[in-house]
Amino acid sequence: MKIGALTEVFAGENRVAMTPESALAIQKLGHSCCIQSGAGDKAGFTDAAYAAAGVEVLADAKAVLAAADVVVKVRGPEEKEAKALRQGQTLISFFWPAQNPDLLETVKAQGATVVAMDMVPRISRAQKMDALSSTANLAGYRAVIEAANNFPRFFTGQVTAAGKVPPAKVLVVGAGVAGLAAIGASVSLGAITYAFDVRPEVAEQIESMGAEFVYLDFAEQTQDGAATGGYAAPSSPEFREAQLKKFRELAPDMDIVITTALIPGRPAPKLWTEDMVRAMKRGSVIVDLAAERGGNCDLTVPDEKIVTDNGVTIVGYTDFPSRMATQASSLYSNNIRHMLADLTPKKDGVIVHNMEDDVIRSATVAHDGAITYPPPPPKVQAIAAAKPKEKARELTPEERKAQEAAAFKQQTRNQVVMLAAGGALMGLVGLYAPASFMSHFIVFVLACFVGFQVIWNVSHSLHTPLMAVTNAISGIIVLGALLQIGSGNFFVLILAAVSVLIATINIVGGFLVTRRMLAMFQKS
Repeated sequence: MKIGALTEVFAGENRVAMTPESALAIQKLGHSCCIQSGAGDKAGFTDAAYAAAGVEVLADAKAVLAAADVVVKVRGPEEKEAKALRQGQTLISFFWPAQNPDLLETVKAQGATVVAMDMVPRISRAQKMDALSSTANLAGYRAVIEAANNFPRFFTGQVTAAGKVPPAKVLVVGAGVAGLAAIGASVSLGAITYAFDVRPEVAEQIESMGAEFVYLDFAEQTQDGAATGGYAAPSSPEFREAQLKKFRELAPDMDIVITTALIPGRPAPKLWTEDMVRAMKRGSVIVDLAAERGGNCDLTVPDEKIVTDNGVTIVGYTDFPSRMATQASSLYSNNIRHMLADLTPKKDGVIVHNMEDDVIRSATVAHDGAITYPPPPPKVQAIAAAKPKEKARELTPEERKAQEAAAFKQQTRNQVVMLAAGGALMGLVGLYAPASFMSHFIVFVLACFVGFQVIWNVSHSLHTPLMAVTNAISGIIVLGALLQIGSGNFFVLILAAVSVLIATINIVGGFLVTRRMLAMFQKS
């Protein structure tokens, strides 16, 4: 089969669906490749680079459509492009079938097969084809860069001779792929980062990245991600009100807000209202990654950057991945290549459109003159639902005092028991041992008791510097034990020898550990 890539005609779209590198991989599947002249120019891939990779460079879109059995694009086809498809031809691109029913009818009438990259299910086996995740990852990173470009201060805190600059506070709304990418970039730039998501199972992911999860004091738990293909589900009106109330509390303190919330097949939910924008400080920035679907912010203008009356900048760009066209094209073309690999199971250049395959069936929205959207639920769940961890309740001062008193009483009881047992042991030994032995034995027992109490109550963080002191104590023990070895009493001789052995182990081990600790701070 011949795989052909078209130049993107959507205004401002700089990506391309095939790169020279992906073309080489596609050819290993047994296919041949062609591309429209100039299709990769905006992404930094020249016609000469494609020709060197064995790709046939054709003059225009008409020539590519005539030659290709499979057409690959980034954006969904325009009406003119859809009508140019022919019977049995396959189109692989973003399509958004729920938002484009008329376009779906057009390709059905043409008898073409359409594989929508936005319909790839979020299951483990399909991760390599998940173009939405590839795109969202870039968009989340780029959103932070755009925010930094429009924010008049440092992200990280600064302490300089000229004064102290506090770190920026960033709130990321939505912790999908884009949200997590934004969290990672924000944390790496040194900002104090907060994140919110309606799915409680993502709290652990957020906190593991160094951000703080924003909890709601609300009993409802939304539908888990497994049931919704890894996406958030619509929330109830009561939950939405609790959500907006929390955002209103946060708005005056946030310097940067990045919204990423989307629900498949629906307009973007309005989460950052006009009154929240008015409550933000002058110089604050809002980056709305949902602008193309209506925006999460009330004041977002798609494809524009505006500044409100109170000095808040709202960025509504819809082309964040396209602003990193080379990287975005490489990732997307790899997604396409993996999809073609699944469609070519024998690597013999023959497309096998297996509608029993979960991934292929879910992504196929038109096939054999019929509309196959929406697909049936995948046989494999997207992710396993994780039970949210209960947040520990903070103790009141009275409860804390009661807890400390109970711990003190328990410790006192333990000490009394230990003293009683020690006294009984000493009394038992005193019945049979000579007076000279008992004077030494009493000192030994008291030293053990006092040493245990002192060392046991030292904080773990101070154990390493404590080694220097314990080494000195061990040295004294060795000297005392050596003096007792010549006493002539066999029992005392055995105890002295054991003391020397144990103290020596402690000294040697202490020096070895101290040396390793010091080596960690030495320059290589």
